[in-house]
Amino acid sequence: MPLILRSPPRTLIRLLAVAVILRCGDRPTRAEEQFPPSLVQFTPYGHNPVFTADGPEHWDTKIRERGWILKEGDTWRMWYTGYDGTREGQKKLGLATSPDGLKWTRDPRNPIYQEHWVEDVQVIKHDKLYYIFAEGRDDQAQLLTSTDGVVWKRIGPLDVRLKNGKLITSGPYGTPVAYFENGVWNLFYERRDAGIWLARSTDMKVWTNVDDQPVLSPGPDLYDRDYVAMNQVVKHAGRYYAYYHGAATPEPQLDQEGKRRPALWSTAIAVSDDLVHWKKYAKNPLFPISANKSSGILIQLANENRLYTMHDQVNVHIHRKEPAR
Repeated sequence: MPLILRSPPRTLIRLLAVAVILRCGDRPTRAEEQFPPSLVQFTPYGHNPVFTADGPEHWDTKIRERGWILKEGDTWRMWYTGYDGTREGQKKLGLATSPDGLKWTRDPRNPIYQEHWVEDVQVIKHDKLYYIFAEGRDDQAQLLTSTDGVVWKRIGPLDVRLKNGKLITSGPYGTPVAYFENGVWNLFYERRDAGIWLARSTDMKVWTNVDDQPVLSPGPDLYDRDYVAMNQVVKHAGRYYAYYHGAATPEPQLDQEGKRRPALWSTAIAVSDDLVHWKKYAKNPLFPISANKSSGILIQLANENRLYTMHDQVNVHIHRKEPAR
């Protein structure tokens, strides 16, 4: 008797197709592998902003640029820059504390450092010592140290060298971001926001460029077409992620009253396997350009990730993690 091959019922075909789709749906896409949702998808906290300037007649009439948050045990601490609101007003260092990272109280000793210009700060605790990488006057990267995070000693400007060992050309080199791994300090810095460079050091005394060309440059998209500055590097699943912000020169540059239009900055992310070669997220920026949210840093908690944007007020954006299956 000849063997007759019959086509499977259409119902069975549909069921098999659905099973394949569902199984594929469990697998992260290439983009999700490189940029997992927990690092790029955030919902604004319902009671933003969580921290603002103290207003007129205070030393922190306004706050600006990147502040920094560390969670130590049950206490959250935030270092931030306050000033009188004028362009040349001395930028001073303030401290606020919180039990949950959402309700903040200013330290009564504020400003905790005002001997030198300090803004755009990053705070790292390493070997029981706190380090501040920050901008000084005229966007000069500098280093301060502390044993308690309150009383600070200025070490001075960072000594950054070209790949051949010569000093970098004079001019701004700001928004310093330090990342320590395997006995090496990595320093990312921008020059007039026209690109981000990488220098390295083993002693924190002399920093040498890995390359004399930027490792991350502006553009080509509108959100970072003309300017970029890095804020933080985090490591996740074996890859490095840089939170940075970018902007474009406003068009037209002057408003109807002849005043210069301010650039709108937006938060973005890039990924790297080696800290040198970076790929930008295709869906940048993380928030609309019109929101003007910049100076972002990520705080990773057990049940959620929080992305804080910190200029010129502190807002929180939350990604709640799904419980493990």
